[in-house]
Amino acid sequence: MSGDSEALRIMEVVLTAEIFNQNPELDINDLTPACREIFGAATATEVKRPVYVSDGLIKRTLAIPDAHQKLAANPFVAYEEFGQRLRLTALEPAARWFLKQGGRPCIEKNPALAFFFENLDSTGVSYKAVRAANPPFEDTKAHLDARISKLVSEDEKLRGALDLVIINAPEEVEQHIDDLVCTPDQMAIIGKIQHALIHREFLHRHRIYEIGKLLFVGPPGTGKTSMALAMSRTMHMPVLEVRLSMITSQYLGETSKNIDRIFELAKKLSPVILFIDEFDFVAKSRTTDDHGAMKRAVNSLLKNIDKINLIKNSVILIGATNHPQLLDEAAWRRFDEVVEFALPDEEMRNNILKKVTSSLRCTVDYQKLAARTEGFSGSDLRMMIKEAILSALMDKRQSIETTDIEKGIGMVRNREAIRHLNWL
Repeated sequence: MSGDSEALRIMEVVLTAEIFNQNPELDINDLTPACREIFGAATATEVKRPVYVSDGLIKRTLAIPDAHQKLAANPFVAYEEFGQRLRLTALEPAARWFLKQGGRPCIEKNPALAFFFENLDSTGVSYKAVRAANPPFEDTKAHLDARISKLVSEDEKLRGALDLVIINAPEEVEQHIDDLVCTPDQMAIIGKIQHALIHREFLHRHRIYEIGKLLFVGPPGTGKTSMALAMSRTMHMPVLEVRLSMITSQYLGETSKNIDRIFELAKKLSPVILFIDEFDFVAKSRTTDDHGAMKRAVNSLLKNIDKINLIKNSVILIGATNHPQLLDEAAWRRFDEVVEFALPDEEMRNNILKKVTSSLRCTVDYQKLAARTEGFSGSDLRMMIKEAILSALMDKRQSIETTDIEKGIGMVRNREAIRHLNWL
């Protein structure tokens, strides 16, 4: 790293501190994730002013020693020996120096800087746009962990619910909606939910509550889980993932209590997405199971679904099933929207293949490959490409060729053949 680059990084932090201290209307979401860590706000919802920049702080967070020496020639930066602190002697000249030295890319990613530079002549920076693009603190794992700790300390019974779910903050979710190949109907559902959130007060005032209960239906590997997780990032909500087979206790009578605890946790953690996979495991036709405890579990699930919604509770409920025929009418009608996840058609397979290989060197004919992979799910296509990549790497290549794809197709078809074998 060059000295100039280090000086620019240090100056960004010093400028951010000064602007943040001078403008109390700025909050934690006006700081970049790096600045939150530097100012000790990575795990707190509020930032205590004034924030300071010291040699020790820069060394610990940016791994740059002797920060004051890197800015020794800058006439707008003073160094206080007591406390080893860096501060600005004049904000606007320091800001213009930063811009002249190549700081514009930093400004375009730092809301606090954009707030100040928006009013400087001809910078053309939009504070609103920069802040909107900055990862919000509410999306972080640190924020989610703090909320969970507070809830458990207030209600010990919720600790049991934590063992029954997989919780991810939006920043932990790898899936992004732009990475998926979605149908128009699937995208329309996301648009509806977003508009409902924007107009939530209006809907509440007019008592229109039955919004945000979605049932995802389709064969395995068609993107139901990926969509639910990607919505976490799009909606800026943590996702609570539940597999009903996991919460059916060996002592069956506990299942109803487990379901109650999970829904209570979702309400208290809201806004949140509650994603229930394998929805058919419990909510199957009650006429096929005479077990009283299982019936109580089904009734508990349906009752909890009745009592939760997006408008009142800020909870998006998503159920997913590979077997919609197992759901009885009582379970089916509780969902506002049924979203189909069918096996991809040829055009979708073409688009999925292009997305999956977008960062790779690939010499195959996508259209012909899409035509050959009739019946493949999105998961099958990703597995095929993974096998092709391994084939190329084993041959000491980093580009995927037709022979590699053939091996990938063979592996997927072989897996499918084994799955349908009858060993009895």
